[in-house]
Amino acid sequence: MSHPDYRMNLRPLGTPRGVSTVAGPHDIGASPGDKKSKNKSTRGKKKSIFETYMFKEDVSEGLKRGTLIQGVLRINPKKFHEAFIPSPDGDRDIFIDGVVARNRALNGDLVVVKLLPEEQWKVVKPENNDKETEAAYESDIPEELCGRHLPQQSLKSYNDSPDVIIEAQFDGSDSEDGHGITQNVLVDDVKKLSVCVSEKGREDGDAPVTKDETTCISQDTRALPEKSLQRSAKVVYILEKKHSRAATGFLKLLADKNSELFRKYALFSPSDHRVPRIYVPLKDCPQDFVARPKDYANTLFICRIVDWKEDCNFALGQLAKSLGQAGEIEPETEGILTEYGVDFSDFSSEVLECLPQGLPWTIPPEEFSKRRDLRKDCIFTIDPSTARDLDDALSCKPLADGNFEVGVHIADVSYFVPEGSDLDKVAAERATSVYLVQKVVPMLPRLLCEELCSLNPMSDKLTFSVIWTLTPEGKILDEWFGRTIICSCTKLSYEHAQSMIESPTEKIPAKELPPISPEHSSEEVHQAVLNLHQIAKQLRQQRFADGALRLDQLKLAFTLDHETGLPQGCHIYEYRDSNKLVEEFMLLANMAVAHKIHRAFPEQALLRRHPPPQTRMLNDLVEFCDQMGLPVDFSSAGALNKSLTQTFGDDKYSLARKEVLTNMCSRPMQMALYFCSGLLQDPAQFRHYALNVPLYTHFTSPIRRFADVLVHRLLAAALGYRKQLDMAPDTLQKQADHCNDRRMASKRVQELSTGLFFAVLVKESGPLESEAMVMGVLNQAFDVLVLRYGVQKRIYCNAIGSN
Repeated sequence: MSHPDYRMNLRPLGTPRGVSTVAGPHDIGASPGDKKSKNKSTRGKKKSIFETYMFKEDVSEGLKRGTLIQGVLRINPKKFHEAFIPSPDGDRDIFIDGVVARNRALNGDLVVVKLLPEEQWKVVKPENNDKETEAAYESDIPEELCGRHLPQQSLKSYNDSPDVIIEAQFDGSDSEDGHGITQNVLVDDVKKLSVCVSEKGREDGDAPVTKDETTCISQDTRALPEKSLQRSAKVVYILEKKHSRAATGFLKLLADKNSELFRKYALFSPSDHRVPRIYVPLKDCPQDFVARPKDYANTLFICRIVDWKEDCNFALGQLAKSLGQAGEIEPETEGILTEYGVDFSDFSSEVLECLPQGLPWTIPPEEFSKRRDLRKDCIFTIDPSTARDLDDALSCKPLADGNFEVGVHIADVSYFVPEGSDLDKVAAERATSVYLVQKVVPMLPRLLCEELCSLNPMSDKLTFSVIWTLTPEGKILDEWFGRTIICSCTKLSYEHAQSMIESPTEKIPAKELPPISPEHSSEEVHQAVLNLHQIAKQLRQQRFADGALRLDQLKLAFTLDHETGLPQGCHIYEYRDSNKLVEEFMLLANMAVAHKIHRAFPEQALLRRHPPPQTRMLNDLVEFCDQMGLPVDFSSAGALNKSLTQTFGDDKYSLARKEVLTNMCSRPMQMALYFCSGLLQDPAQFRHYALNVPLYTHFTSPIRRFADVLVHRLLAAALGYRKQLDMAPDTLQKQADHCNDRRMASKRVQELSTGLFFAVLVKESGPLESEAMVMGVLNQAFDVLVLRYGVQKRIYCNAIGSN
C-alpha cells in the first residue's frame, strides 16, 4: 500500500524547512558557532544570524514600563515559520514572523518580545482573510468542559456508505492539534492520512502548499474592513526555557563532503519541524554511521540541544540514545515522553525509603481515634474496568426523612507523602501521572498508587471525606469534611454501574457483577447506585440551568492484542449515565473544598480558574455563525450550551453538524489553570467559565495529580488536623504554574499516544472507511471531520483525482 522505504515518523510535522535551504552549511568555519572564530580577524568572522539577547535588568525595566511584552511562544505546527504569543489584552495574538525573529526560542518557552514598527506589522487582507493567523493553538479544553465522548448509537448509522477512506501514507506535512486547525491530534500523527474521496483519487506525496492555501473563503468579505493589521514582534529574551530541548528524529550525513564540518558532525533532523536541525558530533553517532548511513535511515534517535549560537542556523546537540525503528510503538512512545520532558525513570532508593517498609502495611491503631470510622457503611468505587489507581469512592445512605447522606471518599495520599521528603519532591516535580494508551507513567511509586492508597475493595483504607445531607433534588442541607477510614465493599466498573442504572427493578445476576463483601448485598449496592443516579440527574440539570457549558468531543479507545500489544481495533468511547453520576459528585466535592479552603486561607488557597474564551477568536466564530445562518448565542457559557443542545435535531446529519460546530466552539476556549488565591486581586478572575461557578479546585484525584495533594494539606490545616502550610503565596503560585505546565505536557503526550496507536492501526488494518462532513473550505483544500473516528483531516484538491 505504501512506498517500501517509507518512514512512519509519527510526530506533528511542518511544511518544508525554513531558515536555510542549504542542506549542509557551506560557509561555516571549523566548528558550528565556534567561539574561536569570533577572535579571528574580521575577514574570517561570521555574520550573526540572530540578535544578542537583552540584559536581564533591561528586560525587567522594559516589562515594567510596558515597552516589552512577555508570553508563552506558540509555533504554528502547520507553518512553522509562524509563531505567536497571546496579547495581554485578550485581543488578536502578537505575530512573530520567521525563525530569525523567534531568536532561538522553542515552542512553549516563556519569552519577552519587542513590538516592531507599525510598517512591519502583518497585513491581514480581507480577500486573504486568513483564519489561521491564530492557528498555533493546541487543544486547551479543560476536562471540566469536555466529556470528549459522543454516545455510540449516534455513530452506528455511519456504516452505510463511506465517503472517506483513510489510509496510511507516510509523507508528512500536516498539522498538530492546533486550536485554529484541529482539536484532535490523531490525524496528524499518521504522517499523512491519505483521504480518498469516494475512492476517486489518492494523494501520492506531499501536497504542494501554496502561499494562500489557508485562505478561508467561507467568509463574506464585504463585512470586513479594507485591511487590518496584526501586531508583529521579535523575541529579545527567553525568561524560561520550558521546552525540554529534546527531540526525536533521524541522522543524516552533511551534504558537503568536502567541508571541515563533514568530518566532525552529522546532521540531526527532528521529526517536529518546530525544532531546528541540530549538529551532533560524529563521535556520539553509531560507529558505522558514516560508512553505512542508509542502515540508519529508519532509526529513531533522541537528541538534546546543548547550545544555539547567534551565528549559526542550526543548533548544537548531543545524541542521547537510539530508540529503535520508527513507527514501532515502544520507540515512538519513549520519544514522545522524552520530548515532552516526562520523567519515566524508576523511583530512586531515597524515594522508596519514604514508603512504609514493613509489609503488609496495616493502619496504625492511633489513626482510629483521629478519624471517623466508616468501615461498616456501604461504600464502593466506580472506575474504568482497567483502572488500578482508585482515588475515589462513593456512598449513599437513605435517611428516615426521605433525604440522603451522600459521601465522596478520597484516598488520603497526603498521609503517605510527608512534606519536604524525597517522595514529596519527586511527586511535586512529576506533578501528574501520564496516561498512555498502553500504560501509565505514575506520579507516585506503584506501592502507593495501586496498593496502599488505592481504594481497593475489602481492605481498610485511609480517606478524606466530604459528606452531605442532600434532598432527592440534590439540595445541600448539611456538609461535613473530615478524615475517615473506609472499607470499600466492591469495585464496580462504569459498565457494571450502567447496567444497574438501566435495570432499576431487576436483580442483576451475581455472575455479571464483581465480588461484593459479605457485609453488604448486591441489592444494597444496586439501590445506592440508583439513588446516586437520581440525585446526579438533578444536580446536572441544575448545573446546566445555572449556566454551565459542556463541549462533548469524541475520544478514541483501542482494543489491544494481549500478545503483541498492537491495536486490533478502535471505537469511540461512550460517555454514559454512570460516567455522569461520578462526575457530578466529584464536581460537588471539588466545589465544596474550594469554598472551605478559600474561607480558611484567603491568601493561600490553591484554586482552579477557567478564563472566558479569547475575544478575538470568539468574535470570528460569531461572525462565521451569523453568515452561515446558525442561531448560536455566545453571550455566556450557558447560552452557548443551550444553543448547542437545542439547535440540532437527532438525525445523523444534525449530529454531524453539531459535532463540527462543537469542534469550532472549542477553538477560542482557554486552558483552565491552577493558581494561588493570594496573587490574584480581582475575585472575578477566580471564576470557572465552563462550570460557571465562582470557586473551584481539584481535590478528588490525589493519586494522580499533585495539585490535589496540596489541596488535601490545605483542607487538613483548615480543619485543624495540622498546622498551616509553611508556603508563601508566591511559592505556591510557582508550584501551581509547574502543575499547569506538566498537565499541558501530559495532555499532549496522551493525544500523541492515541495518535500513534491510531496510525499503527491504520497501517496494519487500513484502509478504514467512514463518512465525513466538511468543516471549512480553503482555496486549494478543505477540512473534514471524519465522523466515525472523531478525526479531522485536510484534503488537498489537487490530490483527489479527476475521474
